[in-house]
Amino acid sequence: MLSREQAIEVITEAMAPFQAEDVIFRDVMVRNETVSLTVIGATAMQEEKVKEALIAVLVPFGVETVHCRFRVAAPEADEAGGQPGKVAGTAIGHGSNLSSSLLDPDNNVTFIAIASGKGGVGKSTVTVNLAVALARAGKRVGIIDADIYGFSVPDMMGIEERPEVINDKIIPINRFGVKVISMGFFVEDNNPIVWRGPMLGKMLRNFFQEIEWGEMDYILLDLPPGTGDIALDIHQMIPHSKEIIVTTPHATAAFVAARAGAMAIKTEHEIIGVVENMSYYVSTSTGEKEYVFGRGGGARLAETLNSELLAQIPLGQPENHPMEADFSPSVYKSESAIGQLYDELAESVISNCE
Repeated sequence: MLSREQAIEVITEAMAPFQAEDVIFRDVMVRNETVSLTVIGATAMQEEKVKEALIAVLVPFGVETVHCRFRVAAPEADEAGGQPGKVAGTAIGHGSNLSSSLLDPDNNVTFIAIASGKGGVGKSTVTVNLAVALARAGKRVGIIDADIYGFSVPDMMGIEERPEVINDKIIPINRFGVKVISMGFFVEDNNPIVWRGPMLGKMLRNFFQEIEWGEMDYILLDLPPGTGDIALDIHQMIPHSKEIIVTTPHATAAFVAARAGAMAIKTEHEIIGVVENMSYYVSTSTGEKEYVFGRGGGARLAETLNSELLAQIPLGQPENHPMEADFSPSVYKSESAIGQLYDELAESVISNCE
């Protein structure tokens, strides 16, 4: 199967005849036998020709499905004379006439930090699906992917485009009714972040102050795991944030997660409650629950933090297909069993915050 780099090389060759007509491509993704990409600037008459050209060069390499998302080319300038541009390669924090900061004291947005003691417990999955569920409930929601080193929110939500910069304003991506900003929009080809603490703190502050968020009800912050510098910076920037702690049922995971809870308490963040992820697996053969990571970790953590066990989310994968227009690898649909659990979690969060 093709690697992403090989796919880009093959696609570049196929797209060469269209470049003279300002048709370009970006956001190439390779998953199993499926290649997806965004094509910008193709006319309605060109779309079928582009798709046929891509299929012709990719199928010989074992590709079974080619998923093209066609986008209209952005205008050279908007009515106010602003210059749109892609965020990649664009510095933020250049002191502009941006709208009011999320950190302004008179801002009515509710911040909810999603934290965990260690990685791999599904903190980002909970963040993404809680945000989508809140949006389904009619709330204006945004996500700040504050896990600078381990950003994953754009990929989990199936976001292939990047934000635009218009009139020196960075416009977050809107996906499933959720506005998203992530470090992943500012790096190329999943390169590692090698910055030190002060640079990271400055970038985080830019996420609050220099993004055009508009009016919001909730901002969810996907914190990095543990109690390091980035998490501490977030706690200091938003002293009145609420917090949800994510753990698995395993006793050790819950024990480590208690440290994140203790940090929230020390910084006077209000802990809404605990979400126990990977609580059980529903056997496809018997329909019974199998507790593959043990039992009781979430309840014990909630008791330790003098808080509430908000939800127990089972192991599972969303039943999404890459050919769907709104494909994402990690967002559960409302009609699914796990999606319904997230809808219930959203209602619980709303009742705790309003």
